[in-house]
Amino acid sequence: MDAKNYPVAVIGAGPVGLAAAAHVLARGLTPVVLEAGSSAGASIMKWGHVRIFSPWFYNVDAEARLLLQAEGWQEPDAEAYPTGREFVENYLKPLSETSALKPCIRYDSKVTAVTKFGKDVMKNQGRNDVPFLVRVQTQDGYEYDLLAQAVIDASGTFEKPNPMGSHGIPVAGEQQETQHIAYGIPDVAGKERDQYAGQRVLVVGSGHSAFNVLQDLVRLKQKASDTLIYWAIRKTSIDQVFGGGEHDKLQERGRLGSSIRKLVEEGAITLMTGVSIERLERTKDGLVLHSNRDKLLPVDKIIVTTGFRPDLQIISEIRLSLDPGTQSPTALATLIDPNLHSCGTVKPHGAEELKHPDENFYIVGMKSYGRAPTFLLLTGYEQVRSVTFAIAGDWEAARRVELVLPETGVCSTRPGTSASLSEKVSCGSSTHDQPKVCCG
Repeated sequence: MDAKNYPVAVIGAGPVGLAAAAHVLARGLTPVVLEAGSSAGASIMKWGHVRIFSPWFYNVDAEARLLLQAEGWQEPDAEAYPTGREFVENYLKPLSETSALKPCIRYDSKVTAVTKFGKDVMKNQGRNDVPFLVRVQTQDGYEYDLLAQAVIDASGTFEKPNPMGSHGIPVAGEQQETQHIAYGIPDVAGKERDQYAGQRVLVVGSGHSAFNVLQDLVRLKQKASDTLIYWAIRKTSIDQVFGGGEHDKLQERGRLGSSIRKLVEEGAITLMTGVSIERLERTKDGLVLHSNRDKLLPVDKIIVTTGFRPDLQIISEIRLSLDPGTQSPTALATLIDPNLHSCGTVKPHGAEELKHPDENFYIVGMKSYGRAPTFLLLTGYEQVRSVTFAIAGDWEAARRVELVLPETGVCSTRPGTSASLSEKVSCGSSTHDQPKVCCG
């Protein structure tokens, strides 16, 4: 059974998954994209009302752009900042419908497990000679197996949010009150406004997802003045939260932070610092959270914006090399550690850092960063360019990684490698530039 006779399985039809498929085609291989949702970018549509921090010019993969341009695609205004919905409708949807990619995508196809054909995780002999077996479940519950020469897991982390507590597990009482708790960035000022208007709402978390929710809640409060907005963060100082402000290299991100600071100072948002939530209980007055600061004010709704984590269950029969802290590939962990890096200081990396003991299995995109929040979309595009060269057997091209860093605006190569002048020029050209985008 020659593994090379089978296609390359790509899990997820988001921006990195579709970019991976485009690069697989460019390497002369056949991709099969397995998407759990009913359309490309299904997870992004769940936060479609949120505006992305980077302009259009930096949001499009190079190979994907070539496929789109071949069919007359008109690229959006390079300087405009799309919402998640606009990103899907004006880029991912047209990309998924190109004549090259459309036949390769299977929707409503959830991957429930990945293993090696005839080899559980304990089996050694001939392991690298057999294809991968990908178990797929369709929307109606039917299951089938797909054999693949390689697997690129670009399924992301959005479907697995972190709980509100600091222990890494749900706080006591959290799972019993899920009907009153939302995770991520609900559309509180739009289609979900009736659930939050006139309510006492607590936002937990200090990242830019929290900023977006808080901004929308204030918009809601302008129409429903009895809405009360509380914000609890673990950090002890407000200055630890807002980042670069007007000095932020991603202007929209900095503007958002400055806006939230102003709203806090004006009293539109009640901020509580140094809060570590330990228990949640329902009382006659509402939901009461117990923390290291004793009890917080009772609330009606809680929105948890504490980040996401990878679903590793579906790949538990694959031999992985993962860092025990970040849950990212071991060689990648020190490059992305959020204690040491921000979005723009992560060095270029590719197949060399992403490889695992089971050859030709790669986790890419946001999921490759495990629990670290420092991911940039441009990084995912460079990852799949490198990974697809590795799968095709061209490790020289796979190891030559480069991208344009958002905080410097210049082409950067992996430490220990060098880029020729022509390579540096092509990295910044209109057709090969690797995009800058907000943290995932």
